[in-house]
Amino acid sequence: MASNSQNPKTTCQCGAVSFPVSAPEPLAIYICHCLDCRKQSSSAFGISYVFPSDGMWPPPAPARDNLALWTRSTDSGNTSEAWFCKHCGSRMVHRSKLPDGNYKRTLSVKGGCFEGFGDLSKARHIYTRTAVVPVPEDSDLAEPSGRPG
Repeated sequence: MASNSQNPKTTCQCGAVSFPVSAPEPLAIYICHCLDCRKQSSSAFGISYVFPSDGMWPPPAPARDNLALWTRSTDSGNTSEAWFCKHCGSRMVHRSKLPDGNYKRTLSVKGGCFEGFGDLSKARHIYTRTAVVPVPEDSDLAEPSGRPG
C-alpha cells in the first residue's frame, strides 16, 4: 500500500482502527436520508465521503486486524460490505461488490470517523424523499432521490 501519511485519517470511537484515506480530498460527499443510512448511523441521516480504493484498501495492520465485516444484498444487485471496529462497533467503511465479483473502485468512508473533514458545503443530499429533517430547498446540490452508483 502506498504511503498516505499526509492525508486525513479515519478513526473509530475507541481508536483501535485508524488509517489514512487515499487522497487529501474526497471525490464526493453524500448526506444520505435513506432508512439504511439512518439505521447504521443511529441518526437522521448518514454522511459518507467517497475515496478511491487504490492505496487505501485493505488498510494496514493493526487496523485491518481490528475490523469485522457485515454484508447485505442491495436493490441494485450488488453486495454491500460494511466494515466496522470489532471493539467499539463504529461503522468505518462501505465497499460494493458487483454481481460479477469485482469491486467498485471507490469506498464510502463514514463521516463521523474523520479527523479534519468538517466542511460539508459541497455535500450532495440524496434519498431526500425519505428525509426526516429539513433539506435546504435552495440547495443546488439536493437530489430528489437516489443513491450514488
